[in-house]
This record gives sequence, C-alpha cells and structure tokens, in this order.
Amino acid sequence: MRKIVELSSLDLRYEGHRLRDDAREARLLASIAERGIEEPLEGVDTVEARFLLNGFKRCRCAKKLGIDCAPYVSLGEEEATGIMNLMRASTDRGLGILEQARFVVDLLTIHNMSVSEVAETLSRSKAWVCMRRRLLEEMSLAIQQVLFRGVFPVYSYMYTLRPFMRMNADSQAEIERFVNAVAGRRLSVRDIELLAHAYFRGPASLREAIEGGKLGWSLEQLKHAPEDREGCSEFERVLLKELQILRRSMQRVMAKCHDPRLKSRAFYAQANLLTAGLLSMLEPFYERIKEFHDRSGHA
Repeated sequence: MRKIVELSSLDLRYEGHRLRDDAREARLLASIAERGIEEPLEGVDTVEARFLLNGFKRCRCAKKLGIDCAPYVSLGEEEATGIMNLMRASTDRGLGILEQARFVVDLLTIHNMSVSEVAETLSRSKAWVCMRRRLLEEMSLAIQQVLFRGVFPVYSYMYTLRPFMRMNADSQAEIERFVNAVAGRRLSVRDIELLAHAYFRGPASLREAIEGGKLGWSLEQLKHAPEDREGCSEFERVLLKELQILRRSMQRVMAKCHDPRLKSRAFYAQANLLTAGLLSMLEPFYERIKEFHDRSGHA
C-alpha cells in the first residue's frame, strides 16, 4: 500500500548496494524540482527499522531540495522477502548485474539461504545465482567501491578487464591500478578498451603513461599507430570490419528477398519504406565505393 513517509525514518544501509549515476541523478533532480517525486520509494518494514531498497537517487535529490516526505511502498516485513520481491521485478526497477550480485550474496550469507532456494524463489537457474556470487568473490573491495560509485563503466569491467584476470591469476593488483588510473575520466567504453589492451599487452612506456594519467596522449598514440601484422591502424581496422559486415548483410538480404515466408501486408508496407531509402542512397553509395575501390587498387 502506498503511503507518505518521512525521509528521516528510512534506514539507508543498502545505499551501497545500488550503483551511482551522477548524470542521471542530475536530470532526476531537475524533474523532482519541477514535478515532485512521482514514483514511490520502495523498502521493507521490519520490526527493527524501515530499510530503503529502491529509490536512493530520489531520496538524495529530495534532501537536496529540502523535501522531507516522499511516497513509499513496502515490499515486505522481512529483509530477505523485500530483497527477493525487488529482484523479481528487477527489469522494472533497473537492477544491474552488480546490484543483483550484492543482493544475492546477502541472501546467501546474511540470510542463510541456499543457492537452490534463491534460484527457486527468483525463478532463476542455479547457474544464474552462482555466476553473480562468483562475480563479487573475484572482485576486490577497492574495485567494487569504484564501480558502485559509478566512475568506471560496469560494462568495461565485465567484458574488457575480466578476460585479463582469467589469463593471469596474479593480475588483481594490476586491474586495480588500471581502474584507478582511468576511473572518473569520462572515457568511452571503446577508449577504455584501447587503453586496457595497451596497459596489459603493450610496451612499458604506454603502461607508465596510463598510470601517470597521460590518457589523452596514450589514446592518440594508439589510434594512429599500426596495431596488427598487416600494419593497419585502429581506424582502418574498424572500416575493414564494417566492409565485411556490409558484404555479409548484402548477401543475406539478397537471399531472403524471395523467401516464400514473406507474406504479411504489414511487413511489405515497412519494407517498402526501407527499400525506398536504400534506393535513394544506391547511386551515391555506388560512386563512393567505386572510387574507393579504384583508389585502394593503386595504393
């Protein structure tokens, strides 16, 4: 049941379980200043206290604006129940994988639930639960703190840095040094990937430059220097990959155009609009590719 509660009555011990996002919070601050808090905060009402589980950004924004009360919905009367209710609706609540991992570890350790119990209650597989538990087990507390502060992309850690950890069991300290050097510098995921490959696989000079904070200089070196045996720069390798994808896409489209499964009027209506756009680009595309082909043939 939705009700109004005083923000001072909320226990914020789970605030560290949720990722910070300063840019999103700034937009939310402007929205709340104009329209107030529209979505209720969510928590669990126990005998001990009222623990907030979802809505920390709204709570911080409200306090900055001098708002003392907010709409609130209870997810249960026990912490474990509230956590599981939150996680079951995690798509709507926007729980990321690290946030899920922290709550899973709490259920397994503090609340003494088994992997099977957590999986069954959340309608997930045991592998889903174990993967999130391992994710935190392999991550140092220092890295967890950086990621949860929102100053280093979780995606970059998951898909760029973790593979280096698997290749070198002693690389935890190196991972920490790299994360600390790059965190908070507002770099794109692609730039972080470039810097990571240079840091862990490149020459000592680049590693020293990255640790010294010379990230702009390091990126310039990486983007203009040949990076593979064929002597292609990063920009050139990207274009080659795009040409390969384009060729495969053209082959697939040509093969599917006469497929008897294409029947619906809705499909043909949308396909007609898309093909009209493609046809309008066909002549300039042909001329550009022809010129590029002739130029590459004389290089």
